[in-house]
Amino acid sequence: MDQNAQAPAAVHATQRRQSRRPTLASGVLLLTVAGLCASLPGEAAADLPAELVGHVQELALSGARAGAPQGARVSVQLGALDSRLRLAPCREVQPYLPQGQRMWGKTRIGLRCLDGARTGPSGARWNVTLPVQVMVHARAVVAAQALPAGTTLSAALLQTAEVDIAAEMGQVFLDTGLLEGRSLQRPLVPGEAVRSSDLKARRWFAVGERVQVLASGRGYAVSGEAQALEPGFDGQNVRVRFENGRTVTGRAVGERRVEVLL
Repeated sequence: MDQNAQAPAAVHATQRRQSRRPTLASGVLLLTVAGLCASLPGEAAADLPAELVGHVQELALSGARAGAPQGARVSVQLGALDSRLRLAPCREVQPYLPQGQRMWGKTRIGLRCLDGARTGPSGARWNVTLPVQVMVHARAVVAAQALPAGTTLSAALLQTAEVDIAAEMGQVFLDTGLLEGRSLQRPLVPGEAVRSSDLKARRWFAVGERVQVLASGRGYAVSGEAQALEPGFDGQNVRVRFENGRTVTGRAVGERRVEVLL
């Protein structure tokens, strides 16, 4: 994978204290830094030390690769800290991935001071986040021409190309056949990736249609026929009624098919 990365622009800093030492996550790199210096408004900001930049880039790359398809090119561009911040000097800075933060697209990496310069009994400790842009270039299905909302997709309207699949939310597609007959809920420009969030929900059956219901539990599965009481959209819950009058809720999974987990 391509591991292009750019160093951040100038860093402006402001002091932030914490009442207790953060808990260290296993496997996160520690870095001793002698001069992540304070920057006052109007003064030139100090750059992040090169060693810290390298650790931040590698942490972002590692997080991005975890969800990237095989053969994808991953690159990282670091941003700058908030210009209103003013950080006290710190000897030991720890970059870390914030809990629940996905390393795709516009995201953030945490920086926390573990052992600040000894200006007082406990020294300065702060915790900030650095903006990061993570790009994951891979082949995916894209619009071959401008496609207005409501377009029913076909192979003639689509092609594959290398795009930044991390640029937007939503799953991309690798095979044009998977999109045959699907409809767009928003317009696409030429070369734009088709994502799951761009598609109208697929309706498998209408109200009143007879559907096959598969009910499964631990170690068994039974099937039967029922009447749909609601339209069945792909992956959404729907109520169906059996001939004996019993009503159950299942998930629409295919053409006139409903799955019930017991």
